[in-house]
Amino acid sequence: MEQVKVDGGTGVIETNSVPTQPELPQSLRIALATGQIRRPLGDTLRPLLELFADGEYQVAGPERLAEDRYLTPSADWPPADVSRIGYYRTAIKSGHRPVAVVLETTDAAVILDGHHKIAAYREEEILPHLLIISPLG
Repeated sequence: MEQVKVDGGTGVIETNSVPTQPELPQSLRIALATGQIRRPLGDTLRPLLELFADGEYQVAGPERLAEDRYLTPSADWPPADVSRIGYYRTAIKSGHRPVAVVLETTDAAVILDGHHKIAAYREEEILPHLLIISPLG
């Protein structure tokens, strides 16, 4: 787990409501798709964290989703792009562990990125791997 400070954030992602799915830079999308997450997490996720309001956050993972944890989608569910889900299913079957990003608040755990990944994990009956961002305070 890491604590990170957002200073100069845009506030596009609000922690008190269900946010819309953010557009991520290509380099971060590739890292999440391949599961190749570099540490410190705050540095790797900086482009995403800059979309949050200024404040202190905790970043954890990658870790497996707890079996009893419900995730709230920030986009259509189930995802419509079955070929994208198939791509991730193939990756998962071959041992890769793509990572989804979740915003966890006291009210909900919202999928910020990774709807297709989570759908693929569910179809393969494997618990998804997540990076979890939580506001502190």
